Amino acid sequence: MDSLDPVSNLTTEANNLLNTSKPKSVVTYTNRPSREEAMAAVKTLLAWAGDDPEREGLLDTPKRVVDAYGEWFQGYTEDPAKELSRTFEDVQGYDDMVMLREIDVESHCEHHMAPFLGKAWVAYMPTSKVVGISKIARVVEIFAKRLQTQETMTKQVADALEESLAPLGVAVLIDAEHQCMSTRGVHHKNVTTVTTRFTGVFKTDQALQDRFLRLIHR
Repeated sequence: MDSLDPVSNLTTEANNLLNTSKPKSVVTYTNRPSREEAMAAVKTLLAWAGDDPEREGLLDTPKRVVDAYGEWFQGYTEDPAKELSRTFEDVQGYDDMVMLREIDVESHCEHHMAPFLGKAWVAYMPTSKVVGISKIARVVEIFAKRLQTQETMTKQVADALEESLAPLGVAVLIDAEHQCMSTRGVHHKNVTTVTTRFTGVFKTDQALQDRFLRLIHR
């Protein structure tokens, strides 16, 4: 059926994007469908779900869904390296851990496009430069606003800090609840997933790693 073509096209193009083997800080995708094609796909899915996309309550739903997707997945067009590009060297000799606690994580799993929500803790040991603390939160947000697995996102945040700041080490912990598990499938609520990534001194110095973990639970 012709009405299914927009969904078919979106599925094929999304798979091409997700199967890209080389990770990129900014994703450029030349075959992105038009806004009109995206809205047509939403309309098709509404009909597939068993409702009438022409009834009053659903007439503006395709537009709202596309607008929401634009917000939820805006991380594809943003560059974490740019956020980390402005650094400061005048830190009066500060050489200890810099840590941000309980950064909000709002992302969507790439398998079911269901939200996963939680918190991130990020720390690094600076060498000669530091970055504005809000920029670290922005890096988490940028990677979260893409289709993700929590494992991949944890590594991406750590790698971005490693590449831009050249620190002595980075520590990242994310704790999130996945709605693809709590609202469908096994229907297990209140189960969270914890992922970690330690590099440099956070990986080799157990005392420092333990200190990071204690600060999470203080």
